[in-house]
Amino acid sequence: MIEEVTIKRRGLMLVLSSPSGAGKTTISRAILRAEDNLAMSVSITTRAPRPGEEHGKDYYFVDEAEYHRMVGAAELLEHAKVFDNYYGTPKSHVERELGSGRDVMFDIDWQGTQQLKASARDDLVSVFILPPSVKELERRLRGRAQDTEEVMRRRMSRAADEMSHWPEYDYVVVNQAVDESIEQVKSILIAERLKRDRQVGLVGFVNGMRSET
Repeated sequence: MIEEVTIKRRGLMLVLSSPSGAGKTTISRAILRAEDNLAMSVSITTRAPRPGEEHGKDYYFVDEAEYHRMVGAAELLEHAKVFDNYYGTPKSHVERELGSGRDVMFDIDWQGTQQLKASARDDLVSVFILPPSVKELERRLRGRAQDTEEVMRRRMSRAADEMSHWPEYDYVVVNQAVDESIEQVKSILIAERLKRDRQVGLVGFVNGMRSET
């Protein structure tokens, strides 16, 4: 029986971005269910909870005073204003996960991705999810039945701007069939985990084998 080999690896930050309604939440949830060594980064937000959302699981819901305190204390890896609300990613939890070899998934927009790229490029793997068409994107958004007509118009207007940032990402997935898109993102994750620079225990592993010859 061949002994199982475990090589120490630094975790990576897997960013999924897309216009609202393109499917990134469905994709991210499926991958989180399938991957034991992947944790979801929980953002803070100043917006009110939506039906079914839980504090500490979906978001950390904070007021604007606490949000600005965290920004001023450099406790956020990235932060941005989206529509009329503020969002951000707490730094301490992410750094602990990466150091222990666990990967962290981010559901953030292009602004947040740019901030992560500036501060932690070596740990970052970014994927942009595109809808198959604008018509399909609008159909998916209307199917939620959560937004007023005014909010719908704002979301569709914002989508055009968000989609213009696709060239800034490492990978692009067109979400025509969600099962296929899930498998594509899984493949990206597998390949990125195998990159030489992330396998910090590789030098010791190879040197150990060489010493046995």
